[in-house]
Amino acid sequence: MTPMDDHVLQTLKTSELVLTPSIIALNIDRSREAVSRRLTELSDRGFVERVDRGKYEITTVGEQYLDGELPVRESEDDTRSSLSGDD
Repeated sequence: MTPMDDHVLQTLKTSELVLTPSIIALNIDRSREAVSRRLTELSDRGFVERVDRGKYEITTVGEQYLDGELPVRESEDDTRSSLSGDD
């Protein structure tokens, strides 16, 4: 998980809304393209759900991560697997 991932998830959680990458980017002062890339990764890992074309919401897993209910080690292992293509 990256610091941007945390910002994206926190924005989705606090808004309690379905948001677009552009709206998230505006709120966390990042580019839409960078946010879109992170949302794709977060969606692949189950932290967010794409509910419509270009619209996302946080999942229960994403909320558990932010609340510290998921072991950090598990999150790190997931990231390594995704990066190495071991899925």
